[in-house]
Amino acid sequence: MRARRWFGAGAALVGVGVALGAFGAHGLRARLSPEMLGTFETGVRYQIYHGLAIMGVALGADRWNVAFRAVLVLFATGIVLFAGSLYALALTGARGWGAVTPAGGGCFLLGWGVLAWSVLRSSTARS
Repeated sequence: MRARRWFGAGAALVGVGVALGAFGAHGLRARLSPEMLGTFETGVRYQIYHGLAIMGVALGADRWNVAFRAVLVLFATGIVLFAGSLYALALTGARGWGAVTPAGGGCFLLGWGVLAWSVLRSSTARS
C-alpha cells in the first residue's frame, strides 16, 4: 500500500515537472535571462529524474527489501530543496536561494547511496 502511494507521488512529481518545463519553455523564455532559464530547466530536469526514481524505488522496494522509506524521503526532500531553490532563484533572482541547493543535492546523493547499499546487501537480490 505504501509503495502505491509513493508511486503515485512520483508520477505526480513527474507530471508537475513536465508542466513546469512547458511553462519555462513557453512562458518564461521572454522573461528570464538565458542563465536563469537554464537554472529553471535544471530544476525541472532533476525533479523529473527523481520523480521517476521514486516510482522505480516504490516498484522495487518489496523485491529487494530496500530501505525504501529513507530513500523516498531523501529523494522527495531533495526535489523540494534542490529543484525548489532553483525555481525560486530563477523566478526571483534572489541569490540566497542558491545556498539551499546543495542541501537538496546532498539529499539526492545520500538517497542514491542508501539505495545502492540496501540493494547490494539485500538477501533477496539476484545476481
